[in-house]
Parts: sequence; C-alpha cells; structure tokens
Amino acid sequence: MAFPVDLKYIIETEEELGVSFPALFKEKMTAENGGEAITKNDNWNLYPFFDKSDKKRISRTCNHIVLETKQAREWADFPLNAIAIAGNGCGDQLILLSGNNEKLSEYIYLWHHETGDYEQAAENINELIE
Repeated sequence: MAFPVDLKYIIETEEELGVSFPALFKEKMTAENGGEAITKNDNWNLYPFFDKSDKKRISRTCNHIVLETKQAREWADFPLNAIAIAGNGCGDQLILLSGNNEKLSEYIYLWHHETGDYEQAAENINELIE
C-alpha cells in the first residue's frame, strides 16, 4: 500500500546515497511512497523512501531504497552508479543511473541479475505507472 512521504525523507536519502533523484520520480514518490510499476514483461514493487515519522511507517518502509541499493551493490555486475528503485521478486531491478554530477537521470533501466546487463525500460517513472 502506497502513501505520501514527507520531502525531508527523500532529501535524507539523497544525502545518504550522494545523489539527486529526478524531479518526476520525487513527485510520484512524494504522493505515493512505493507502489507498483509495470513494464512490458513484468510487474515491479517500487522501493519506498525510509519514513521514520512513526512505527507504522517505519514498518511499511523497511525495504527502502538505501537498503535495497546497498544489498544490490553486493551482487556481481551491479552498476556502481546505479540506485535500485524496484524489484520483481526474482532478482532483477529497476534502476536509476547517475552521471558525473551525481544527478540521477529520469531514464529508468532494467538490470538483469543473471547477466549483469541493463537496458532502458522507460523514459521516466510516469511511463511505468500510467
């Protein structure tokens, strides 16, 4: 179940990961922190931003972007400049990639855990939730 998140938790995540999330992604997640996304071949669970406002929200956001990204970075061939934003339950991840300035691109990529390859899945988050 997705629910709103205070912008301060997005900012905390950006500071912890050293990146800046794209505007459309922040807008979507501010309104609905988590939820589902759909690509041509799969359904995805969006990782939420860690919301520490109360015990219920802590429990609901314990699989947050920072935790999932740190775990994914332990896997072979996970891109070092990638942030995991969703999983399909089978190891594959939807990711955002950063450039030289640590600004994450609006483009969303599908990272295949079996091969380590990734491909563009969408121009932005809105393509996956409409």
